[in-house]
Amino acid sequence: MTCSIFNFRITNVLVNPLRSMFLIVFICSAGMYGQEDELGTEVVNIVKPYTPTISDAFKVKETPVLNDSVNTEKKRVEYEIFSVPVASTFTPAKGKAATVEKAKPVKLYDNYATLGFGNYTSALAELYSNFQISRTDNAGFFLRHNSSQGGIDDVAIENKYYDTRLDGNYSSRQRDMTYILDAGIEHQIFNWYGLPDIYSEEELVVLADMDAQQTYFSGYVGGSIAVEDSFFEKFTTKLRYLGDAYSSSEFNITAKPEFAFPLTTFTLKVDGDINYLTGSFDRMYFNDMGIDYGFLNAGIAPSLVYVNDDLTLSLGVAGYVGLNTQASESDFYVYPRINVSYRLVDEIFIVYGGVDGGLNQNTYYDYKEENPFVSPTLQIMPTSELYNAFGGFKGKLSNSVGYNIRGSYGKEEDKALFQANSALEAIPIAEGYEYANSFFVKYDDINTLSIFGELKVEVSEAFSLGASGEYFNYTTTDEFKAWNLPEFKATLFSNFDITEQIYGGVSVFYVGERPAVFTGSVDLFGNQMVQYVTLDSYLDANIHAGYRVNDRLSIFLKGSNLLGENYEKWQNFPVQGIQALLGATYKFDW
Repeated sequence: MTCSIFNFRITNVLVNPLRSMFLIVFICSAGMYGQEDELGTEVVNIVKPYTPTISDAFKVKETPVLNDSVNTEKKRVEYEIFSVPVASTFTPAKGKAATVEKAKPVKLYDNYATLGFGNYTSALAELYSNFQISRTDNAGFFLRHNSSQGGIDDVAIENKYYDTRLDGNYSSRQRDMTYILDAGIEHQIFNWYGLPDIYSEEELVVLADMDAQQTYFSGYVGGSIAVEDSFFEKFTTKLRYLGDAYSSSEFNITAKPEFAFPLTTFTLKVDGDINYLTGSFDRMYFNDMGIDYGFLNAGIAPSLVYVNDDLTLSLGVAGYVGLNTQASESDFYVYPRINVSYRLVDEIFIVYGGVDGGLNQNTYYDYKEENPFVSPTLQIMPTSELYNAFGGFKGKLSNSVGYNIRGSYGKEEDKALFQANSALEAIPIAEGYEYANSFFVKYDDINTLSIFGELKVEVSEAFSLGASGEYFNYTTTDEFKAWNLPEFKATLFSNFDITEQIYGGVSVFYVGERPAVFTGSVDLFGNQMVQYVTLDSYLDANIHAGYRVNDRLSIFLKGSNLLGENYEKWQNFPVQGIQALLGATYKFDW
């Protein structure tokens, strides 16, 4: 039985597989029954057109609907970890810190010595020493000498000066208490060389040989004690003595206790102030009568202080009892003590203000420190600052730039003004200060308006710059002017390091015009000559430079009054011209 093979040519016909299989079986069966008849080959072409259709499609829903009759809840599965410790032989390597190159620490010395010499035969010597007695106790001393042999142009009288001072201290810082003891002595020599232009050349020749020297000798002892965690905070006291070549003497004792009592939100502070002064001058200016003076001032100043992050407030008052021991007179004074400051913008902008006042005891020592050419014939009395109202703002424009602007207005009773003494006719019998070449103190009630501005720049330890200026306006009561008080003062300073070895600095001082008065002698008609003058403003420029040879030795050069002006700081007292000083400083340990 054979199956005949037919050749089909199907063109464009889509044949179902089942239909194709049925057709093949049918053909094979027909071939088995008709094999005996020999049939010829024949080609059959089946042609059927194909018409494709698109079946309906069902879109699958994103959220199918469950038609299950039973919804089974998922069983909660709980997991447990069966922890079994496994011994490990792994040993981590120890960490090693990264190496950082350390800067060489600066060697600090407890002592130094300075020695320098300059023109006008000037000399400067300093010696400072500190001793570490124990971990808590220190002792030290400071010796300073500054002198010049004079030589000011067009000055007939000797104009040298000496200033030698020795200070010592001892401090102990315990766990809950700190106390400091200090003492010192000072020796100064000045000359009343400021003669007015009322003398003839013949008289100047005679006066050039007179003794116009004044010598001051002073000493003090004092100390302070501060206690931690106690209502008694601090106590400071000092005893000072001053004498001169004209048998003048003065003793001044001060004591200032401070207490603090913490309250709920405020702190009650109570400050005490005790000042006892006694002294004498050998004579008055116009006669041989002696001058004795003595004052005892005792004051107490309670205040409530409140401090938080932005606000600092102090509300207080000060009461003083003033006793004139020579005249047996007493007075009672009351002064405001109000201070407030508020940070508006962190450290950038801080506003502050207040009203202050107090009883300030003037002394012979304070007068000669401000003006060493006063005569030993002064009237001493205290100054009462009735009030000083002030306000301003300050802050930091950056970490290195700070500023401060302040305005104030105050009233003082018996404010001291320096005025030139009149000339006496007893030439050359008079004392060395009786030729209109010395000053006395005139008291007056004065109102003062002040406007102050300051700017500081501290870029780093290698550079700093500062400038300040202050304007004054005075209103006097009895005097025609506020004698020898300037209307404007300004200061400019800068310190810088050019290299690690070379350093320097600049300072400039400006003082405006000052009114002064000269009272001459009485003529034959009983008239006294009074001359009003105005002292010129002056600009004093100074510079210093140094070279560090090593960490112990440095060499420096100082220049003063570089503009060369022989300006008058006090009436008829010109200063030295251009001054130069060359010296060295050596640091050491004992």
